Amino acid sequence: MVLAYLPGPLPARDAAEDQPPADCAPICLLTFRESVRPEAAKILDYFREQNVEVRIISGDDPRTVAAVAREVGLDAEYGYDARELPAHPDLMLEALEDYVVFGRVTPKQKKDMVLALQRGGHTVAMTGDGVNDALALKEADIGIAMDSAAAATKAVSRIVLLDGRFDRLPGVVAEGRRVIANIERVSVLFLSKTAYAIILSATFGALLWDFPFLPRQLSATDGRTIGIPAFFLALMPNNRRYAPGFLKRSLSFAVPCGFVVAAAVFAVNVYATAVGAHTLSATRTASVVALSLAGLWILAASSRPLNPIRACIIGAMYLGLVLVLSVPLLQDFFGLEWPPNDLLLTALGSARGGILAIEALHRFHSRSYARK
Repeated sequence: MVLAYLPGPLPARDAAEDQPPADCAPICLLTFRESVRPEAAKILDYFREQNVEVRIISGDDPRTVAAVAREVGLDAEYGYDARELPAHPDLMLEALEDYVVFGRVTPKQKKDMVLALQRGGHTVAMTGDGVNDALALKEADIGIAMDSAAAATKAVSRIVLLDGRFDRLPGVVAEGRRVIANIERVSVLFLSKTAYAIILSATFGALLWDFPFLPRQLSATDGRTIGIPAFFLALMPNNRRYAPGFLKRSLSFAVPCGFVVAAAVFAVNVYATAVGAHTLSATRTASVVALSLAGLWILAASSRPLNPIRACIIGAMYLGLVLVLSVPLLQDFFGLEWPPNDLLLTALGSARGGILAIEALHRFHSRSYARK
């Protein structure tokens, strides 16, 4: 901004012109500069690595906004003047996909831009702190306001950064990913259990055979293969990116695994029935061994990639199986009886077949969804 001095009054004709009078003498030059947050460039780099497209929209002059954007590493040779932005949603979406920086944007245009991106299939997160951002923040999939924002802006936002630090956003993303990815991971355990429980109930009911487990035996196996490890796995860090199709991915692995586990248990009972020389308690114990080993392999497969903590959790569950089968007090409580060698070998063999099938399913499932 230039402060100039003109001796005498300003002629009327000069007041209507864009150029200053020729006799003006500059006295003072004032320069203004946007204060860019020191962490802004680093955070924008992070989002670029995550394939998140960034758009800067502002009410300021587009040239000013573009200059600031270049300071943080964005490729913005010049800004788009929103006064020339088309009102039609499809044309607006084309402009949003072609340009990075937009200036002279009105509050209504901000809202329309968010809606246009959503109609184009984008998930939109927006940050802002002014009242003029409230309309757009409310329509965005994730509205993020700073603590210094206007009360109305914070009221319509999904997330408020209480310390106003922009570098908290990667942590927000990591927390969301942890919740979603861990839910998907542990859902495989619960869904596979539901699948084999239904299959076993229907099969043994149709054949009028004794159910292969006591309720307390199922509680022990479910606790080792599902309940206890799922509690820890759900709380562990997990930075895997979300991809649509959570239910399909979970069911496509869990349901076949349920059939495999049910087949392993059924094979043990078919052998015991055919031989006819084993007690019901010994047959149930062999069924517990087959179910536990196959179920623990589902746990191991769904916990990959393994790290020391996950490996310790899985190892502790295997140790729990050994204790339940070998400690007399636990044997009596759970109604277990060490099976004869032939029945034990049958249980181990059926469990081994189940483990190989689960491993093959896991590799096929991983390759199939990795290609997508």
